[in-house]
Amino acid sequence: MSRKVVYFDRKITPACEYCEFGRPSSEYNMILCRKKGVVSPYFRCRSFRYDPLRRTPKRDDEKKEYSPSDFSL
Repeated sequence: MSRKVVYFDRKITPACEYCEFGRPSSEYNMILCRKKGVVSPYFRCRSFRYDPLRRTPKRDDEKKEYSPSDFSL
């Protein structure tokens, strides 16, 4: 019995930015879609297929401060 691997939350809002059919274009912040042509990264259509490898994780902007006691045993 095989299980499907879940990389992110199941409730993903469809967007061409991380669709299987979308490719980044040379034009700033636009996506080349095989189905619809040049579209916005947040556009979505019926042909949306999620590709987890296109999704970029959000950066943690919070800088953590460490003390020497954090590294001692």
